[in-house]
Amino acid sequence: MTSVAVNLDALKHKVRKLKQLEINLRFHGIKQPDKYLVWDYFFDLNGTNTGKAKYSLCMLAAMTHEEYKNAVNEYFAFVYYELYKQNGVLNIRGNYDPDILSSLNLPLNASESDIKKRFRELAKLYHPDAGGDAALFIELMDKYKRLIG
Repeated sequence: MTSVAVNLDALKHKVRKLKQLEINLRFHGIKQPDKYLVWDYFFDLNGTNTGKAKYSLCMLAAMTHEEYKNAVNEYFAFVYYELYKQNGVLNIRGNYDPDILSSLNLPLNASESDIKKRFRELAKLYHPDAGGDAALFIELMDKYKRLIG
């Protein structure tokens, strides 16, 4: 077995541990068949790259240590968001939907002032009175309300 194959096996093992961590955190160690795992939308270890997952095994293997760390941090931000959502604690300040933050090109740890600043920037671009697209402006307003609401 070559060192590349050994490294891929070790990487698979590390990423599978992330899956078990999510199951432990969200479901107390027992996978709920009616609940989805964030892991399934982040990682594809089969190499089939169906487009469903954000990171394939090849992509993970090509990452630097820092890039891999950022991908894992992003994954856990989504896991904790789902955990907060299922336990009804999303109304706590600072628990912002990571999907919306990502769509606005904001970091997962964005503050309320970061969100407001980005909203103002995009509002200037999308506002119909400034020649922007009304549909994009309405979508932006909806995202802002859902974040700051």
